[in-house]
Amino acid sequence: MATHLADLAAFVAVARAGGFRDGARAGGGSASGLSEAVSRLERGLGVRLLNRTTRSVAPTEAGARLLERLGPALGEVDAALDVVNGFRDRPAGTLRLNVPVSAARLVLPAIVPPFLAAYPEIRLEVVAEDGFVDVLAAGCDAGIRYDERLEQDMIAVPIGPRRQRFATVASPAYLDRHGRPQHPHDLLRHACIGGRFSSGATLAWEFEQAGEVVRIHPTGPLTVRVGGATDLAVEAAIAGVGILTLFEDWLRPHLDTQALEPVLEPWWQGFSGPYLYYPGRRHLPAPLRAFVDFIGLKR
Repeated sequence: MATHLADLAAFVAVARAGGFRDGARAGGGSASGLSEAVSRLERGLGVRLLNRTTRSVAPTEAGARLLERLGPALGEVDAALDVVNGFRDRPAGTLRLNVPVSAARLVLPAIVPPFLAAYPEIRLEVVAEDGFVDVLAAGCDAGIRYDERLEQDMIAVPIGPRRQRFATVASPAYLDRHGRPQHPHDLLRHACIGGRFSSGATLAWEFEQAGEVVRIHPTGPLTVRVGGATDLAVEAAIAGVGILTLFEDWLRPHLDTQALEPVLEPWWQGFSGPYLYYPGRRHLPAPLRAFVDFIGLKR
């Protein structure tokens, strides 16, 4: 049975990673070992689970159905084995977090180093992406998202700053050439650096002052993928390409050096900070419990 479980875990690792090499990198094994385990599983079940090409690996229909059922089941096995952690002096194991790029940049740097120093036997894996995912199906223990994107059946714990703002900025040189907007609607006549989600939807900009909310869809010469190409957008704004809206904390170093100038600051919209979220269940894996307790102490 132990060998069978190991083969099932190998299949899940490869299917989630989209390849044997990436699956081995994520799990710390070898690509050849995973390939052998998956082939053994397929022979035992008498059905192909993965379609393999020279460029990609993807589940067959049978593999997709198996993966859908296996994720939660193997999670329960891990949770059962994790009970042993309660008898250790210090928790150990792997904690996997799925977070937006903004949290990886603005929230976790102040938390991760002291957490790992406090729990040296915990191994932390962080996946940074801005699409909303099912954390269990993605093989993660918990995620970080903002409250408007949290599922109702999740437990949410505040993490990081409790209030944040979106800041609108541009280089002084750009504003000297094109003028300084006095109202959000003025942005429609400016070159704006936009953002696009992985879903293909463009990022709207919202402004608020004295109860008035203005929502615009900016246009301009540059649009970047939200999260992954944000640093490019910032550098383009500094170079004078156009006006940018982004997390104030992300832009603060450039505001302090005056490489970027605030635009429409009285209209900057505030919002509540992010949350660590995870499935509600009686027994939390020891690494996740340690992390939840740790951020509770940091608040």
